[in-house]
Amino acid sequence: MPNAAKVKANMDHLCCLTHSLPLWYGRAVTSCIRRHPAHMTHADILAKLTALKGEIRRHDTLYYAKARPEISDAEYDRLFRELIDLEQLHPQLVTPDSPTQRVGAPPLESLTKVPHEQPMLSLDSLLEQGEVRAFDQRMKRELETHSIEYSAEPKFDGLSVELVYDRGIFTRGATRGDGITGEDVTVNLRTIRSLPLQLHAHSGLPDHLVVRGEVYMPLADFQALNRRITEQGGDAFANPRNAASGSLRQLDSSITATRPLVVTCYEIIAQSSPVQPTHWDELTRMAQWGLAVPTHRQLCPSIEAVMDFHQETESLRDQLPYEIDGVVVKVNRRDWQDRLGMKSRSPRWAIAYKFTPRKEITVVQDITVSVGRTGTLTPVALLKPVEVGGVTISRATLHNADEVARKDIRIGDTVKVERAGDVIPAIAERVPTPGEQRTAPFLMPDRCPVCGSNVAREGAYSYCTGQSVCGAQLKGAIEHFASKHALNIEGLGKKTVAHLVDEGLVRSLADLYRLTKDDLVALDGFADRSATLLLESIAGSRTVSLNRFLMGLGIRQVGQHIAKVLAREFESLDAIMCADRERLQQIREVGPEISDSLAAYCSEPRNREVITQLQESGVQVAPGMAMGDRPISPLAGKTFVFTGGLTRFTRSEAQHAVEAGGARVSASVSKKTSYVVVGQDPGSKLEQATTLGVTILTEEQFAALIGQAGKDVS
Repeated sequence: MPNAAKVKANMDHLCCLTHSLPLWYGRAVTSCIRRHPAHMTHADILAKLTALKGEIRRHDTLYYAKARPEISDAEYDRLFRELIDLEQLHPQLVTPDSPTQRVGAPPLESLTKVPHEQPMLSLDSLLEQGEVRAFDQRMKRELETHSIEYSAEPKFDGLSVELVYDRGIFTRGATRGDGITGEDVTVNLRTIRSLPLQLHAHSGLPDHLVVRGEVYMPLADFQALNRRITEQGGDAFANPRNAASGSLRQLDSSITATRPLVVTCYEIIAQSSPVQPTHWDELTRMAQWGLAVPTHRQLCPSIEAVMDFHQETESLRDQLPYEIDGVVVKVNRRDWQDRLGMKSRSPRWAIAYKFTPRKEITVVQDITVSVGRTGTLTPVALLKPVEVGGVTISRATLHNADEVARKDIRIGDTVKVERAGDVIPAIAERVPTPGEQRTAPFLMPDRCPVCGSNVAREGAYSYCTGQSVCGAQLKGAIEHFASKHALNIEGLGKKTVAHLVDEGLVRSLADLYRLTKDDLVALDGFADRSATLLLESIAGSRTVSLNRFLMGLGIRQVGQHIAKVLAREFESLDAIMCADRERLQQIREVGPEISDSLAAYCSEPRNREVITQLQESGVQVAPGMAMGDRPISPLAGKTFVFTGGLTRFTRSEAQHAVEAGGARVSASVSKKTSYVVVGQDPGSKLEQATTLGVTILTEEQFAALIGQAGKDVS
């Protein structure tokens, strides 16, 4: 019986733990202490743990392997929380096979290569009925029989794995690799809830068991994952197989734990006890041990029955919750399998009877909205995977809301897919189907799906006004903030920004000013010297001119020139933040689009919070413009108009020279025009300048003027 000091120590430990856990977890721990009082003996606690783990494993088997759950999700969660709570109170009793040990392990540097106990061969693929009948004739001829029983089951479109159990405990898992050697993904496989970490002690359970299975992602979960990735502006997975492979082969198993993977087992590779007489018996026995096996399968007395099952399964293909691309056909008797033997890379006694590939016509399963690095919102159709030009397509851009409305594409529609320019997947048109009941038309969201900021419209496109507070735009926002014409933070390039964001060190612009040397030297590519230089550059940007600060915020339509115009006009950040559209449009070079964009940015509370955070982190915005940006030449504030052909300059060179001196170029002549520069064959602008009394310069006079301005600037 523990003494008072031990009880207090346990309570203190729990208090520390619950600070970083959800609120329900803290309440659950408290209730656990009430359910499991301190006077419980070690034997009582062990018995309770064993019972809870056994009950949870039983419900896992019912849910994942047999698809007939007995309790609600809420009741299952209650059991699971009770187990977590008890293990937190007694961490010394946590075992590797506990259902709680599915959260992942520390990241690996690489995946270790491991040899398979038996070769993991591939299957010969057949597509035509004639080929399948020829396979049957070959089997009969080699086995010298007139009748063969086959086992037929779906061919899952996922990642093949080897699973090793010792005394019923899962001890190792590996990918197929080259069939002889695979990659050790044990820690990742442990996170998959449909994989039993301990098998049922049913009769015939061998001390050593190696089974083969397929890891895949259910279609609904695949679409949900692609939706999340697409909304974040990332590249969605092409198909469920790629999603499963990419998720299972992660170096960080905590990422795998968040992915909705499932494993189904379909073959015993090796076992320490005698093998089952048939493949059908093998599947039955694996199910008794608690392994998930194919539920849609059939024992076929002839090859004709196999083809009937193939046809039936292909007709059900679009209704199944997972992706399959055919039917696996195996000679059922194990002794006949042994007689037939193996070829170099495939067994002689089994084939993959493939389905006809889906082509061009498919179904829109969802329409989501992707947020790009610049904040542009793009509607994307998530499709039932279809083969187009030899490439599997699972998503297609819909460009913008106007395009969706023009083609009238809705969730659930049947559509024709093409690869524009033989590269970019696009929906060519909707294909009406008899009796279809269409869903409501698609509407662009009024809130960003990533950060919840307001969505604004600019021409045909919509964009998120959150900018640097939006997770999808954060990396691009930081790169822009640190760029040469903004805060000019040297050493903060694209790769470094990606590291800082991916490692969670920078979640906002203000976090840049909270970085420490310890943070940086822990990143790849940083040493003491490079970390010091970057921190010095960040510190040097704490005082910044108004125009550079405006440029750094990345406000749409506010580039380097407009930032200078605003800084000269308002001279303070507060004045700009308080200006409305009408005030902004009074400025000569600020039109409706710029004023709308600037007003939308300033009205978004999240953007104001970004500025507040930057100021609280020590960033000081100096009034007006930086000395290096201040126009001090005689051209400052002047307006130039060019007419006719120039011989000494190109138009872009002349414009650059004018703007470098602090002047501007206009396309029309008015009373406010300072100079009209006349080249060869001038147009009506020369007449307008003469009428209005505007100073007219020849090209030689203009060259002299900008030359003098250059001396003054220097």
